[in-house]
Amino acid sequence: MRGGGLLVVLAALLFGPAAGCARSAPTVAAASDLQAALPEVAEAFQRKTGRSVRLVFGSSGSLTQQIQNGAPYEAFLSADEAYVRTLQAAGRTEGRGELYAVGRIGLFTPRGSPVRADAGLRDLRAALRDGRLRKLAIANPSHAPYGRAAREALQRAGLWDAAERRLVLGENVSQATQFATSGAAQAGIIPLSLATTPQVKAAGTFELLPAGWHAPLRQRAVVLKGAGPTGRAFHTFLQGPEARAILVRHGFFLPER
Repeated sequence: MRGGGLLVVLAALLFGPAAGCARSAPTVAAASDLQAALPEVAEAFQRKTGRSVRLVFGSSGSLTQQIQNGAPYEAFLSADEAYVRTLQAAGRTEGRGELYAVGRIGLFTPRGSPVRADAGLRDLRAALRDGRLRKLAIANPSHAPYGRAAREALQRAGLWDAAERRLVLGENVSQATQFATSGAAQAGIIPLSLATTPQVKAAGTFELLPAGWHAPLRQRAVVLKGAGPTGRAFHTFLQGPEARAILVRHGFFLPER
């Protein structure tokens, strides 16, 4: 399966009696900011229904391209509702889907970094001037909504021109987070949903950026044409209280209905 160099992570959630049905489990495509939260949602779905799904993670733009190219996914959880609208216009979806979360971004600095994380990006500004910042990790803004939000935040702070030549771009926000936590970059702008994981918490410091510094990350899920009953049921489960509580615990905000 091709996706413009997309780094794809497969998470097959196959438990108990469902394990013998691995090949028939439908595939759900999801934005990379969901890598910590969505496996928990899928486990809760399996416990409640006895059905399992397979998860494919990537940037929303690259997953959209895969769906347009005929990838056999049954549901799509985008980090930007605009991609769902694109697929709807192309006749690939059943309806317009449902908003399931609103994402936030922040500045992360790994342990030992010469750059300090602060909500106003003040030390990042100074580090760009004095040379302490050599690499700043963000997701690729051309196809990753969280990368686009990072660019907007840097523009809002007046730092984009200085930061652009020092960027290291992840194919998706999960890869950008890996660059930042590994020390390959001295700082990174990453999702709150990944910053709340124990691994990222242990690796450094995170400060949430003001929500008004970028367009809202309104995340929408949709059932894709040809979906079977399990894919449809998973989409419905995502809107329920158990799934919503898991998303909140992982740093997402709930959209107004």
